[in-house]
Amino acid sequence: MVLAFILGVIATRVKSDLKFPEDLYTALTIYLLVAIGLKGGYKLSISHLSDFWRPGLAAIALGVIIPIVSYYILRQLGKFNVWNAAAIAAHYGSVSAVTFGEAIAFHDTLKEEALRAAIEAGTVAAGTAADAPAALAVYQAQGLNYEGFMPSLLTIMEVPAILVAIIIARLQSREDSLDAGEGGTMGEVLRELLAGKSTLLLIGFLIVGYVSGKRGWEQVAPWFDTPFRGVLTLFLLEAGLVTGRRLEDLKKVGPFLVAFGILMPIASAVAGIFAGRLAGMTMAGATVLGVLAASASYIAAPAACRVALPKASPTYYLTASLAITFPFNIIVGLPLYHFIATRVYGL
Repeated sequence: MVLAFILGVIATRVKSDLKFPEDLYTALTIYLLVAIGLKGGYKLSISHLSDFWRPGLAAIALGVIIPIVSYYILRQLGKFNVWNAAAIAAHYGSVSAVTFGEAIAFHDTLKEEALRAAIEAGTVAAGTAADAPAALAVYQAQGLNYEGFMPSLLTIMEVPAILVAIIIARLQSREDSLDAGEGGTMGEVLRELLAGKSTLLLIGFLIVGYVSGKRGWEQVAPWFDTPFRGVLTLFLLEAGLVTGRRLEDLKKVGPFLVAFGILMPIASAVAGIFAGRLAGMTMAGATVLGVLAASASYIAAPAACRVALPKASPTYYLTASLAITFPFNIIVGLPLYHFIATRVYGL
């Protein structure tokens, strides 16, 4: 999947005529959001509230703190104006469903490799199924079992950060330009957030998956579970094409934003991993929470900022989230955050 992303970047740089039809890109996006929401709802239906409430609070806290910290770093050190600082902070406080999907696939691959190594070492019998008790014990010993409700944390973290960043912009601005008609009202912003396809599909199918439970999930799993990695590979190829086209914009955003787009995700990931540990999560669960904290939205946040922060420049927030942070997280961040988590958990 990572190689597919790199291939997309290379294809753009060599001026290939490779491109995805807009309708196909939309279809891939819808599939991924529906699959994540459905599986998350099913997993949440078999989870206990006592296991979920602390990670849920940790996710909300991260969704509030990260945009606040990001905003003041961008204002004080980056010297961005109120609008651009708030818009970029909204993107970095919100989350990327595609980065989340890649994090889940990454951990599933680690589990497969751990089981294969155990079989080769003779500690597990050859032919052991991936969900057999012996295999689960291997994952448990290496901290590779993540909580089933992780997609629920993705949904929880998507909206609050955007609202926090917009509120900060309104409070910090010395003008009432938004209220004077130059930007959307908070009602319009909320409608854009809640009616936008990413939020609507994630929340909607989270509820569908929760209500349907195990029986409902088993009926659609052959379509939404097994093909997930293949569809994600195609999406990442398209993401590579888009990223390659935005590389020229790196000259416009300047070295500070490039450094911010790399260092802020690392700091957020560390905060997410420690928050996960404090919330009693497994190492893999805390790592995925760290990945969520490190990711930057490029679906929900741009739509909201277009309505609420019209003075903010898309060159800044789209280039930072899509051309800097997204490829960094996919290529470098996932193994880096896993390594950090193994040190935090002592595994």
